[in-house]
Formats: sequence, structure tokens, C-alpha cells
Amino acid sequence: MDDPQFRQLLKFFNLSWKGYRKVRKGVKKRIARHMQTLDCRRIERYLQILATDKTAQNACLDLLTVSISRFYRDRRVWTVLEENILPDLISRHPERIRIWTAGCARGEEVYSLKMAWAELDLETAARSRLEIVATDMNSDYLARAQEGVYNRGSVRELTAQQLGRHFKSSRGGRRLSILPELKTHISWACQDLVAEQAPSGLFDIIFLRNNLLTYYRDPQKSAAFARVTARLGRNGILIIGAHERLPDTADGFVPVSGSRLIYRRR
Repeated sequence: MDDPQFRQLLKFFNLSWKGYRKVRKGVKKRIARHMQTLDCRRIERYLQILATDKTAQNACLDLLTVSISRFYRDRRVWTVLEENILPDLISRHPERIRIWTAGCARGEEVYSLKMAWAELDLETAARSRLEIVATDMNSDYLARAQEGVYNRGSVRELTAQQLGRHFKSSRGGRRLSILPELKTHISWACQDLVAEQAPSGLFDIIFLRNNLLTYYRDPQKSAAFARVTARLGRNGILIIGAHERLPDTADGFVPVSGSRLIYRRR
């Protein structure tokens, strides 16, 4: 599959060439294999099948999903969370804090949250209850996230102390499994941010990093962004990716001091 053909496929799904440009090599290989399984040699025929076969379309969307993540990705975000945002939320919401990771991939972000929460310097009795809703459109990624097993590349941002506190190692340290106590109070669900409604209820923090704002184009991007952020509670926190920016239609968000990736809804 060459770039012009790949652009045709992205246009079919209203996806962004700019978002895929640097990661397209591996994605194109996966799509080419899918075309072969459907006995398609021409992109035009492939698009015809996708237009009429929902199963093939969903399989293609899974193959277009990009998961490049690691624990504590964008370290400054986590520093601001641990030192400012989470303690402030605990003081204002002593009973419960709800967080949604929208596009959770293989779970690194979700478990980073649980680790950050466990390491807060607060009395356990004074803590709010942390509830996390983790969604992704790729069911295979969700299954791997729930399993909670990672390689060394995923944890390169972590200290030896963090690895010792939160993981069980095997295979000579090459396989790292999240401890069971970090898997509690997490709701996992398969969800397409563009095509489906957001989870019910309001959230204190929404992680919307390296997915919707990177890989989609308007009008779907702006419409989905509005649906997602409608779930932010009063003074709720929105966190985006390092190479992303808010849509031009976004209104009512102000940057949080300490990170250009964190916004508070007014």
C-alpha cells in the first residue's frame, strides 16, 4: 500500500493524514495484510467492501488504532497531578473522585493513575474513593489492559522503587505484572469516541491524550470533543497529548499552571 492509497483509506474514515504521517509504516502493513485476507488487490475494491461489510469495517478500524504509550508518559503532567490537582480534588471531593481515560489503549495510563494515587502523601482515612472509567475502541487492547502485563519498554519512566512497589516480575524481569490491588475500582468498556455517546455521569478529570485530537478531522473531531468534555464536572480537568491542541470550537477552557497539556473547565 502506497501513501496515496493510504490517504484514500484515511479519507474514507475522515481520519487525519497529519496524525498518521509518522506512524503510517506499521499501520499500512497491517492494512495490506487485511486486504490480502479479503482478496483485495486494489484500494477501490477494499473501500467498496468496507462500505457494505460492517465486520470488515470494524476490523479495519482496529488495525488503524495506534497504541504508543508507556507509564508516566509526559512526566510533567504526572508531577502536576500528584503535587497539585489530585490533592486539591481530594480536599474538595472527600467522598469520591471520578476519572475517565478516553482511549486507554493497553492500560499504561490507567495504572499510572492508580500508582500516582497510591503514592500520595495523605492519610488513607482522609482519601476520597477513586473510580476510573477506562475506554478504548480496540477490544484487543482492552483485554491486554485488564491483564496488566508489560515489557521493560513500557516502564522505562519508572524508578526501581516504583517497579518494586507496584509490579511482580517474571521471566528474569522481562515480564512485569501489575499487582492485583491496583486493578480495583476500574470499569473497562469498548467505546468509539466518534460514533458513540460518552459514559454516563460527570468526571473530575478526563484524559483525552493522543487519540481523538490527533487522528480525526473535523467535523467529527469537534463534535466528539464536545460530547466528551460535556462529561466534565464543574472546574473539571482535561488532559491532552504533547502534540495536540484544543479544537478551534473549544470554549471555556483555561490552562493549568505548570503544564501546557492540562486545562480546567471554567
